[in-house]
Amino acid sequence: MSLLRASYRGALLALAFLLGACGSGDDGGTVSVEPVLGVERVFPLLNFTSPVAMLQAPKDGARWFVVEQTGTVRVFDNAPGATMADVGVFIDIDDRVESGGEMGLLGMAFHPNFPVTLLVYLSYTHIDSVRGRVSRVSEFTSSDGGATLDPAAERVLLVIDQPDTNHNGGHLAFGPDGLLYIGMGDGGGANDPYGGLIGNGQRMTTLLGKILRIDVSPALGYAIPSGPNGNPFEGNPQCGVGGTGSSNCPEIYASGFRNPWRWSFDRQTGELWVGDVGQGALEEIDRVVRGGNYGWRCFEGTRPTMLPCGSEPNLLPPVAEYDRNQGRSVTGGYVYRGSSILGLPGKYVFGDFITGRLWYIAADAQPTLRITGGSQTGLNISSFGEGMDGELYVVHYGGQLYRLIGFS
Repeated sequence: MSLLRASYRGALLALAFLLGACGSGDDGGTVSVEPVLGVERVFPLLNFTSPVAMLQAPKDGARWFVVEQTGTVRVFDNAPGATMADVGVFIDIDDRVESGGEMGLLGMAFHPNFPVTLLVYLSYTHIDSVRGRVSRVSEFTSSDGGATLDPAAERVLLVIDQPDTNHNGGHLAFGPDGLLYIGMGDGGGANDPYGGLIGNGQRMTTLLGKILRIDVSPALGYAIPSGPNGNPFEGNPQCGVGGTGSSNCPEIYASGFRNPWRWSFDRQTGELWVGDVGQGALEEIDRVVRGGNYGWRCFEGTRPTMLPCGSEPNLLPPVAEYDRNQGRSVTGGYVYRGSSILGLPGKYVFGDFITGRLWYIAADAQPTLRITGGSQTGLNISSFGEGMDGELYVVHYGGQLYRLIGFS
């Protein structure tokens, strides 16, 4: 195993966010503004049931969509005074969603050409009559011009066996390449117990513990991206029924994840940023590249787990990490590309589900940053949302929505 991570361990940097405004001048007399983050309630008359995502359709800032873990996607106009009477049902599939704990309706992505192409993709936990507990990734069609989705118009793309009730991953997003990316946890249980000695994160014959990438353009099934920028194992038999194969799975884009909970593409650079939930010591932020291996379960953040991982490929260190004094369950966010918070553009914003803290780091941060401090919100941060204008929103699992604000 490469000692690439170990070389970073001695170079950890402290990054603290102060409770007041701060700035520093360089020799050229310029001033760097470091904002203090906060949140403010938006849509104060709205409350949702266990919301895990909020998003807008491509190039459409007029509506918001909120994903409820129990199996419903709700939609409402982007109006500050919206009431519950203004909230509609975009789709309800609670009849097929197994919800509770870390299971449920967990991800949603619009086709990049929506609403010209009236397709939307959902990821959810399901109890299959033959296979038992599985993660499904399905395509749904709108038959009314994008106003709603038809629950009966489901095309199942992936069925991935889930050995446990946690670490289902489930986030979905289309990349700037027009391909669908899918986040999968390691299958659950403590210390990745279902994947043998090195765990599912390091087993390339399973889709668990990976970021996947597929081409959804075929009318039947899906295709594997190929060519110079194709998936690392393209050409091998697909693993989309059951989630395992006899050879390395071609759907894999990157590996070595425990539970990638919320991730996003920087709308300006196209870089993929992932928040990966730790076991018991460190939460991590990864900047993910094609073929990258981010270490779990050989490493938790920069901390080796003392497994005999000597035959594994080079492992990549996190961009940032924090310990259990700061938080217990990272929620990945976005690189801020809005304009309302001075000093924040170009910085990656993320949070913690348990402690409600918010942080940001420079998008070009090197080497691994050890995160401390942060801004306290008092929320259970289940997700972030990005508006068409680049402004960021915070989803509180208790049912409310907030806008990210800053003080300088």
